[in-house]
Amino acid sequence: MSRPTPSIPWAVLLRSFAIQGSWNYRTMLGSGFAFALLPVLREAYREDDAGLREAIGRHSDLFNSHPYLAPMALGAVAALERDRAASQLIERFKAAVRGPLGALGDRLVWAAWLPATLLLALVLYSAGVAPWAAAVAFLLVYNVGHLGLRIWGFRLGLKVRNLLGEPLKNAGLVRLGDLAAAAATFLLGVLVPLLLLSGIVSGARLLWGFAILGALSMALGAYHGAVTRKAAVVLLCFATFAILGYGLGR
Repeated sequence: MSRPTPSIPWAVLLRSFAIQGSWNYRTMLGSGFAFALLPVLREAYREDDAGLREAIGRHSDLFNSHPYLAPMALGAVAALERDRAASQLIERFKAAVRGPLGALGDRLVWAAWLPATLLLALVLYSAGVAPWAAAVAFLLVYNVGHLGLRIWGFRLGLKVRNLLGEPLKNAGLVRLGDLAAAAATFLLGVLVPLLLLSGIVSGARLLWGFAILGALSMALGAYHGAVTRKAAVVLLCFATFAILGYGLGR
């Protein structure tokens, strides 16, 4: 088969930004996955209308993943469809990666990177940086990370196709998530005394906030045991720096 037009993979990547546009409870990201993949499918099945309709139908079915790691699956499937791999192989691959990519993305982005970048902006604001500058810092840092993750994942998928297991394991995303979570915990500890010293939050309000956080962590811990351990570490750091900050502010 002839090599694809160079712009087609990038068209798939650009379309992946709208992968959640038709999210629903039946197919989740399925419709968006098929929409993003359409440029490759049109080229792969340019002389086979029936095959094109069948491929669109297959890829419109159930698929779920973290939206920032979905381009990794899109890249791999695009390469497989370009080479006209067996549909059974492609469907098995999609079923195998949707759970790991979803869990890994949630841990890396929602539980670590997003809180860390938000806390960075709050620390900058509490330290006296103008509100607009703190907001710009958040947008820049967060989007550099999230765009880099999308592009890296898409290129990796294109390169390794359905052999994602080992490259993904060696990529160190879990370690990166742990580092981002540690940074978020540190920034939370820095934020508390800054809030006290700047007068933005009083000692009484901080105490109420700590009580609410404790109640929320216990509620989350009752739902999922792993949350208890992480929440305990965060709250311990919060309490330590809160006591130090309150002492300095008196």
